[in-house]
Amino acid sequence: MSGRTTRSLDPSRTGGAGQGPAPVPAGEVPGRGQPGAAGPVTRPALEIAVTSAAGARVALDHGADRVELCTGLELGGLTPSAALVETVAAVGLPVQVLVRCRPGDFVYDAEETALMVAEVRSVIASGASGVVVGALAADGSLDTAAVTRLAAAAHDVGRPVEVTLHRAIDLSTDPVATAALLPALGLTRVLTSGGAPVAGQGLDRLAAMVEVAPGVQVMAGGGVRPADIPELTAAGVAAVHLSAKRRAEPRRGAAWIPLGASSASPEQDTHFVTDAAVVAEARRTLERRTTG
Repeated sequence: MSGRTTRSLDPSRTGGAGQGPAPVPAGEVPGRGQPGAAGPVTRPALEIAVTSAAGARVALDHGADRVELCTGLELGGLTPSAALVETVAAVGLPVQVLVRCRPGDFVYDAEETALMVAEVRSVIASGASGVVVGALAADGSLDTAAVTRLAAAAHDVGRPVEVTLHRAIDLSTDPVATAALLPALGLTRVLTSGGAPVAGQGLDRLAAMVEVAPGVQVMAGGGVRPADIPELTAAGVAAVHLSAKRRAEPRRGAAWIPLGASSASPEQDTHFVTDAAVVAEARRTLERRTTG
């Protein structure tokens, strides 16, 4: 995005009664190095996964700090088009764009890696504030060569760009040891459940990742519900990531037949949208953790 936008925070984030909320630069994580009357605010950031500009507007209106943009959320997320990135970036929140060229495992051949390098450059040129990338070797170790190429493509654009390692880390042989590699790779953060099916079951590993990866923001994600946030923040994570999704109501009025593997029934043959109530509850829970 060109320039730096600001957005107002709610009054609980300000220093005095009767004063308007202080704007925070959209590229900065609230609570990280922002001193207030009682010292730095330490509220972890709230990131919401979205698939559309409408989802990004819901996230903005209900207190998210940034969004992760992808398509095919039901497939675990795939790289969005340049046009979609441009549309979502125009909403005003920082946009972290998932770069994943296909569903399935995270072991990529040379052609797939080259494609994702090109996708990194494309989505950044379209307005992404950062990219979300990852790759594994066949033995379950981090493919450091591929991740280094993807990160280098992001950092080679002439402006600051954040780079997040995605949940490939949760399928690695040793997620904590993998996290320890990240500071040397120049990554901004890691999205992880602590190697567990859902983040609420990976608390010990999440805490260990915080310890072994100084300078890298550990962001808890994977089946996160607002009720999980207190335990996750107690583990020391710098951010929480929610899909905050619900199935959209089908718009069709005609007959239905299955057209693919995901079309098991008329009710399931739809797409996901962002649930405003879940985003708002997540933000309220984070605020309570800050002020409580």
